[in-house]
Parts: sequence; structure tokens; C-alpha cells
Amino acid sequence: MAGVPGGRPRRDLDPVVSEPTAPAGVFGELRDQLTGAAHAFGGDAVSTILSGLVDDVDRALREELEIFPVCHHSPASALAMARRLHDKRPSVIYLELCEDLAPLLNELRNCRLPVALQAFATELDGFPAAWSPLSVVAPVTEASAEYQAISYALDTPGVELVLVDRSTDHVFQWDRREDTEDTEDTEHTEGDADDAGKSGGEADGEGALHGDSVGVELGDLRPRFAELEAHLLHHGKVRHWSEWWDQYVEQPLTGAGYDTYRQVMVLIGSLFRRLRPSGDRRHELDENRERYMWTRMREHLAATGTDPSECLYVCGAFHAASHVEQFGLASDAEPFEITPRTSTRWQYGLIPSSHSAIEAQFGLASGSVSIAAATWAKAVKRSGVKPFRLDGRKGAAKPAGSKQPPKGRKPVAPGEDPPATDRLSGFLASPPALDDLDEAELLGWCVDIVRLARRNGYMASTADAIAVFETSVLLAGMRGRARPTPYDFQDAAITCIEKDAVPGRRDVRRLCEILLGGDRIGQVGYESLPPLARDVLDRLAPLGLDLEKRTIQRALLDLNADPHLVPCSELLWVLRRLLPDDTVRPIMGSRKLGERSIQESWDLAIGRNQRALVELGYEGVTVEQVLEQRLRRAVWDPKATAAIALQAVEDAILYLGGRRFVDELGARAVELLAAERTVDDAPEVLRRVRRLLAHYRATEPELPGWCQSFVTAGYAHYCTLLPTAFLDEDTGVRQVAAMLGFLFGMESLALSLGCDHAQLELAVKQSHPEAPAKVALLWAAMSQLGLMPLAELRERCDELLANPLVIPAFPHYMSGFVQALEPAPTLAPLVVEVMSKAFARLPDSVLLPWLPQLITTLRKHARELVPVLVREAARTFPATLDGVDSWVPPWERSTAAPPAAPAASGPVSALLAGNPAACDAVAALLGLPAEWAASTGPGDEEVNALLGRHPTAADAVAALLTV
Repeated sequence: MAGVPGGRPRRDLDPVVSEPTAPAGVFGELRDQLTGAAHAFGGDAVSTILSGLVDDVDRALREELEIFPVCHHSPASALAMARRLHDKRPSVIYLELCEDLAPLLNELRNCRLPVALQAFATELDGFPAAWSPLSVVAPVTEASAEYQAISYALDTPGVELVLVDRSTDHVFQWDRREDTEDTEDTEHTEGDADDAGKSGGEADGEGALHGDSVGVELGDLRPRFAELEAHLLHHGKVRHWSEWWDQYVEQPLTGAGYDTYRQVMVLIGSLFRRLRPSGDRRHELDENRERYMWTRMREHLAATGTDPSECLYVCGAFHAASHVEQFGLASDAEPFEITPRTSTRWQYGLIPSSHSAIEAQFGLASGSVSIAAATWAKAVKRSGVKPFRLDGRKGAAKPAGSKQPPKGRKPVAPGEDPPATDRLSGFLASPPALDDLDEAELLGWCVDIVRLARRNGYMASTADAIAVFETSVLLAGMRGRARPTPYDFQDAAITCIEKDAVPGRRDVRRLCEILLGGDRIGQVGYESLPPLARDVLDRLAPLGLDLEKRTIQRALLDLNADPHLVPCSELLWVLRRLLPDDTVRPIMGSRKLGERSIQESWDLAIGRNQRALVELGYEGVTVEQVLEQRLRRAVWDPKATAAIALQAVEDAILYLGGRRFVDELGARAVELLAAERTVDDAPEVLRRVRRLLAHYRATEPELPGWCQSFVTAGYAHYCTLLPTAFLDEDTGVRQVAAMLGFLFGMESLALSLGCDHAQLELAVKQSHPEAPAKVALLWAAMSQLGLMPLAELRERCDELLANPLVIPAFPHYMSGFVQALEPAPTLAPLVVEVMSKAFARLPDSVLLPWLPQLITTLRKHARELVPVLVREAARTFPATLDGVDSWVPPWERSTAAPPAAPAASGPVSALLAGNPAACDAVAALLGLPAEWAASTGPGDEEVNALLGRHPTAADAVAALLTV
């Protein structure tokens, strides 16, 4: 199909403009001169290229629909556009911009430029899921031809603005992700200027305003033939392409007439189009875009019946020299077949941009957009042209451009344009007029840069200002210009002021950018924000802060003294959960289950992170709705686990409240736990379910149904997987310990809900681990269940320490015992005892390699394990230094039993002596011998005598029992 890059578009008309039968036109003399020179110096190949360039210019000028070639962020293009709009007053403007971004253009009047038009999609239908999220941005600056066209069209009655480039959906339909992402200029970088332009966090913050969005721009004009660009930079004596373009194109065309500007721009576009590698992967994409745009323009003209002489087609100079068969209104080629859009749901909005973000997006030299903005302001002042500005735009010095042309200039009626003449020959034959040295301007720059340098820690002086001035003039002369450009001044300042090191956050290059205009950062106005962003600003209004500022602001909330600030606190915690960490940062206060802050302190940078807030608005109307959607997506994701679902439950309780949604997430957690076949997340599950159970026990009269189901399902699930987990080498000791912690910790609740204790006993008896650490865990579990007395466990540990063959592996047993504190905290005395014996008896060759592992384990699980060990160690070891010398470990003291106390007499003793089974079982569990002493007391005579003297109580009890 013709609508996708993979098809085979027609190429039979590709070489039309360079055929020898092309009419001579107004450029016949120029064509002859170039052809003759080419034959003399370069042969037929060069002759074909040069004649083709002239043919492209002639063809573009003869087109019935006036083509206005532009370059992105070019002051010369913006100035020529303003002049042409004042002169021609077109009724229809066709603009090379994604057609589905048109509804956003009117919102530019509420913004401070630069901003970026954005299309954003997270729910993809027709694209690979791995591409999500999709984002396209189109930056707009005031010093651009497209902004002049947009301002004129929106503020002039009866003028229609039509965007004709492919939609954002087609940007990705035609995208070959395996090769590259389709951007106008993302392949280019400008060498060392990119890396040295900004330092520290400045580049990361302001240069990353566009994120990983795909950038589209109007008028990519740069050589795609690397050798050509290197040749131009070398002979132009400049460092990067932006400087070459400013010196050899921007400056000469700023004061040139419209015809000269138009012919030169088409010539440059044709040159870069013809001199490109044969395997350029963007060639087919460029041609498809041109077919798309000409098809859209023809459709509009046919539908509206507009006279083409009243229209203006604004496109990049590269596309003005197009060779596609659909070029021109007189072409009889079939319309380009445009494929339908996918079902992907796109969201549209405006996000703040900045000069550095534009430079980073499109690979421009650092500071080039700021210099272009300064050049634009100077050119407007010098030329007297009144630029167009949207009514009501933030940051605009004046209202929109005049609805009438400037004085002394009459609008050109449709069809009354003078015939095209050859302005190209004179421009190419004559050297550019050199501006005289503006000493006042250069002196001001030098003085200001020294002042800025001193403020930023440089030891600069008046001598440095003089040196910068002289060096700027010297560099300009070496580069063939009389007037130093901002690039010359920047190089001179770096040479004269910056020494070995940068004393502060900003280097001299960055200081020059600030001096020449700075990194201007745009802002989206309140009226143009999504409903969610406006809702956030309205709900935070009680804080009394201007949240649209880019500075970090401190908010202090006393929730007891000012209860009306509680909703603000709740909203800030939700924003903390949804936005990047540096947007809303708590300084004092916390949000946990069972906790409530009395006072809170926040650092708010919402204005600085406006893009994140805008993109959040694409997902819903309120932040609560967005959070609910994200939590629901997280638990229903194919990769969701029970731990993720429990985290979602906790977040829903903390930030949303309400029982219905929490119960829904909890039920999903039960399903996920029952479906899991691994126990990798067992520690996380145990920690979160303990926290949730403690919360519900403290706040609710009974546990929710999903909590009860989770405990019973988890008890059965982990009992089933326990033998496999003990034997599986891929399952860690920590995971098995967490499983046992769940089973032992939740056992009483599980048994009350109908589970069977025999299931746990069978699971432990069926476990036969081989790893030493897991063997220790199994022994601890058996001791907890009463299957192994404590004395036997202590005896086995002593046997391990006494066996020289096992000593190298004993640290692994010790690690298992440390992890066993999770399911069996009552073993803490034994763990302290065994650990003490290990430190006393193990050789250094075994002990020292194990210490890092022990420290790492304790540090990783400090919250669960260390307090238990510390408390038991404090109980076991002496509390004073003096007691250490005479201290004897409890396990090494004499085990001789003290003389048995005479057995107490009475009915209780007689009852226990007559039924000793219960006491024998307790003694066996504690590892103590069960010895019964014969009763030597006088019997029950005293009790009988007492009851005989006072029978009233006995008679009352008898009467009560016989009723």
C-alpha cells in the first residue's frame, strides 16, 4: 500500500526537475553559468546537480500555490513570514504540522512561550505494547515562522489555518522502531557543545522537559551528507552547524527581501536533498509525508473552492524542493492513499518547554535557540516589522499583531504578485554585507559577563573584560566577519575567563547563554491546563502559595490548629504517590497505617514539574480517579503478584479510603496468592499481611472477608509448597523462613477459620532439605511444633561444632538459625548460645569469611531480626564491664540440680500426682526430666478440720450444685 513506508511509492516522476527539457524560465542565465562552470571544473555529474538546483527553485516559484520555505527556530524565517503575512494577507494557511494537533493551537494564547504541543497515549491498540507510552511533542517558540502564521490566522477574522502533515498516529504507524525513532533532527548532534553546555542538575532538569517524547518540528534543514557538513564547517571556520547557519544564512537573509529569501531557502533545501547518502533511511518517509501534505491540500481546496492565489503553504525548505509525483496543484497523479488511524486513544495537551529542551530534543548546539531568540528581538527592532502575537498570551509585551499592514505598505491583492525575477544570481555573486562593529553592544556584553562571572565565583576583573573584547574582535576577523557574533563572544569569554576549574555550578559557556537571553522556560496557563491540573491547583489554594512558580516553596500545615488544611494534606500525599519524587516532597510527617500526622512540612515544586502534572491529567479528571485506575491496572496486570496486590490494598486504604475498592483489591490478592507457583515474594507478603491485620484489628470490630480468605488460602498454599521449597535450590533461605513465619504466625487465626494443624505437621515431616541453612530452618520448625525437644536441638548443634568435617559448613547452619528467628522468636536464647559458641570455637579461617555474610544478613533484615537478638543478648551478657571478668555463660554453668523442695501438700498436688501425664508432656517439651517426689505432708487433716469448723461455705456450694 502507498500509505505505509513498507510499500513501493511511485518513482517514475522523481527526476522531472532535472530533465534537459525543463524550460529556461527566469533562471536560464543562471543555469547556463552554473552548467558552464560545472563542465569546466567538475564534469557532467556536477553539472547535473547544479542545473537540478536551479530547476527546483524555478519549479517551486512557478507553483500556483505559493510555497513559503522555512527553517525551524529561524529568526530570518520568522521575520520573512511576518513581512509576507502583512503584504499578502492570505485567507488560508497550510502548515506543516501534525493535523490532529489543530485543536491545541488556540490554547497557546494562555501560555508563556516556549511550550510544546503534545499527543500522549498509554492505552495502545494497533501498536506493540512494549512501545507504551507513546508521546509526540512539537515545540513552539516566538522566534519561529510557524508561530507567526498561527498568530496571524487565529487573530485575523476570516483566515483559516489547516494543518496538513501526518497525524501523530501515523508518526508511529510509519515508525520503524528497530531502526530509529522518527524525529525531524534527532540523529544530529553538535559535538562538544552538547556536553559542555550545562553542568550539574541544570541540564538534567530543564533539558529533560520533553522526556523521551518523539519530537516533530517544522523545517529540518541540515546536511544529511556528513562529508558535506564537515566541509562547510571547516571552510567556514566554525565549530558546529548552528554557528555556520547563523553566519552564512541567518545574518544575510535577515535584511533580504522576500523574493531573495524564498529563492535562497529553496536552493538550500534542494542542495541538502540532492546531496545525501543513497541509503538514507528517511528518504522514503520524507516523500510519503510530502505526498500526504499535497493530498490534504488538494482535498481542502476541492472541498472549499478556495482560490489558490489566496493561500500560503508553509513547509520546511527541504520539502519545498520535493520531487514526488503529487507535487503541485497541476499534477495529474493519483491521490496518496492515506491509511486509517488505529484505535489508540490519544490525549492532547500543552506542556512547558525550554530552549535547552529544544536543543536536547533535536541535537542543536547548546545555547543556539537562546541566541536565535536574541537575534529575533534585535532583527524586529532594527527592521521595524511588527510581529504577530496572540491576544492574551502570557509574557507578551503587547497584544497581537496589527490587523492592518504597517504604514507605507499596502496589502497585495490576490493575483497581483509581481512576476518572479532572478534574485538568486545577485545573492550568490555578491559577498554578504558585513555589519559594522557595534562597540557599545560588545562592551556591554563584556562588562556583564565579568559581573556574572564574579557572582558565580570566578576571579574576574576589568582586565578580563578588556581581554574578552579584544579576543572577540580578533576571532571575528579570523573568521571573516567584521562584527563579532554571540558565538565569537562566547569563545572569547571561555578563553579569557575560564581557567582550570569551574568554581560553581555554572561554567562560562552557561553564563554566556544566560547573558544573551538565558534558557527561557515556558509555562502553560491555568486556562489551558487539563481539568485534573486545575482541580489540583484549586484544592491546594488554601495553602496560600503561588504553585505556578518554578521555585521550590515550603508549605507548613498544622492539622490540629487548622483542620481545614486536612484535605490539602490528603491531596499532597496522593500527589506524592503519583508524581515524581522531587515534585511533592515531605519534610516532616508520614503516611502509614495507624499513623496520623499532627504537623506536616512540604517542599512543593509543582510549577517546575508542570509537565508531569499535565500528563497526569491525561489519565483522569481527579487524582483519586487516576490512582484508582493505576491500582486496578497494577493488580490485573498479567505479571501481578500477591505482594503487588497487597501493596495496592495498603495504598487504597491510605489514600482513597472506602471499603468497596479495598475489598475488590483484597479479593484479587487472594486469587493471585492461590495461583502462584513460587515463593519468591513470601517475605514481602508476610510483612504486608501482618501490617494489614494489625491495622484491621485496631480499627475494625472484625476482619474483612478477604483477609480471612487470604489467611486460610495462604496457610494451605504455603503448606503445600513447603516441602518443595525446602528442597529447591533456587528458593532462598529467606523465602523459606518467611513461609514458616506465615504458617506459625497466622496459625491461631487460620485454625479458628477452619484450617487443620495436621496439614502443617505433615508438610514439615515431608521436608528433607540438603542445604545446611535449610536444615537448620527445619530443625527450628520441628522444635516449634514440638517434634524435636530443645535439649535435642542443643545437642545436635554441639555435635556439629565437635565434628571437624562439618565445621567449614557450620556458618551456613548458623545463617539458618538466624533466619529462624522470623518463624520461631522463642529460639532467640538458643541462637545467642550457638552464635557465642561459634565465635569461641570456630577457627579464623572459617569465621572470618562468614562474618560479612552475617553482617549483610542482619543489616538487610534489621527490622525483623536484630531487635530479637539484641534483647536476648542484653539479657544473657553482663550489663557492666566489671561483670565480664567473672561472667560464666549460662550454658557452661554446673548442671547439678538443686535439692528438690518438699512437695506441697493439698488437693492440687494430689490431683497432679494422680494424673501426671500433662506435667510430663510440659517437661518433655522444655527438655527437663520429669521427677515426682513423694508427698511428706500431713495430708488433708487441716483442710478437713477447717471445713468442719466453718461449713457454711461448703453447704452453699453444695446447694448451688444441686439446684
